Amino acid sequence: MSIGTLRVAWVPLTDAAPVIIAREMGFAAAEGIALELVQARSWALLRDFLAAGAVEAAHMLAPMAAARAMGLLPSLPPVEALMVLSHGGQVIGASAALARDLPRLTDAAQAAGAIRSAAGPRLRIGVPFTFSTHALLMARWLGPGIEIRTVPPPQMAAALAGKEIDLFCVGEPWGTVAAEAGVGTILASGRSIWAAPPEKVLAARAGWAEARPEAAGALMRAVWRAGRWLDGRGNRGIAAEILSRPEYLGLPAETLEASLTDRTAFVLAPSPGPFFTFHDGAASFPWRSTGALIAAQLARRFDLPQEPAGRAGAAIFRTDLYRKHMRAAGADLPGASMKVEGTLAHPTAVASERGTMILAPDRFFDGWIFDPPVD
Repeated sequence: MSIGTLRVAWVPLTDAAPVIIAREMGFAAAEGIALELVQARSWALLRDFLAAGAVEAAHMLAPMAAARAMGLLPSLPPVEALMVLSHGGQVIGASAALARDLPRLTDAAQAAGAIRSAAGPRLRIGVPFTFSTHALLMARWLGPGIEIRTVPPPQMAAALAGKEIDLFCVGEPWGTVAAEAGVGTILASGRSIWAAPPEKVLAARAGWAEARPEAAGALMRAVWRAGRWLDGRGNRGIAAEILSRPEYLGLPAETLEASLTDRTAFVLAPSPGPFFTFHDGAASFPWRSTGALIAAQLARRFDLPQEPAGRAGAAIFRTDLYRKHMRAAGADLPGASMKVEGTLAHPTAVASERGTMILAPDRFFDGWIFDPPVD
């Protein structure tokens, strides 16, 4: 079946790899899609592309979708998370001055106290967007009273050099770029705080996937196959070469390959698992409990009731659409659509349709567990 042209907005980050690879490796074409990738230089611009109907879907920060469901981002049209694009990929770095004042860091809990002590009462943290996994990770790790500043990822190194921020949490390759520029020290990955932090989702305007089921299914399968290819042995180097092209990230392939192949050096060892995951461990499954967790954490940060927020976040993570469209791709599907988040310290086999599903660790650095208060 020929689907025709589908337009997907993306921001120049390494974790846009699934939509880029879907186009470049022919997975979209095999589904009958002429995939047009529309680059947005900021999350605000990506929001505007969706609002104007200029694109059908987007590579989106997972908390952006949850924030819209909660009414915190009214300029974004209502959206749904059709699938998760990636887990991990966040880099936490410190300014050279702050890094010099830190003692030897041994674990995430000790590091949080050391950073707060060294930085003093005014700890300024750069993140790419107010509603981002980066901001949630920093709030979870460092607690209340931190100053969150929005800094476009390509400008994170300049913000550190200009002493506008003390610490940053950003998606690759921009943490590596700051370290290579000599203005910052990479301390940890997001997985040091949360072993399975969902970073981006494939989002579409609410109702689009049901109005155009053939198109939605074709796009989801193409992206799913791209994620599986990315997690295949030996493919990350090829992916880095593709992403390095001028029309994509326009950076040296070596810079991109460092994070894609787990060669980024951290002061703190991350929790078990690769730095980036696109497919393995049911990474692309849009757990409703994950949507609830993200929304509840946003509610906590903005002093809103957490239970209704959790229900709103769970509702837009469309496990039903994923199940409907991904069986045809051969995806194994879990028996449940929700789980208690933060309980897995090791890869764990769970009940699934094909009996082959092993979930990745998902523990938080402080042992926190989220039991979603939704059905």
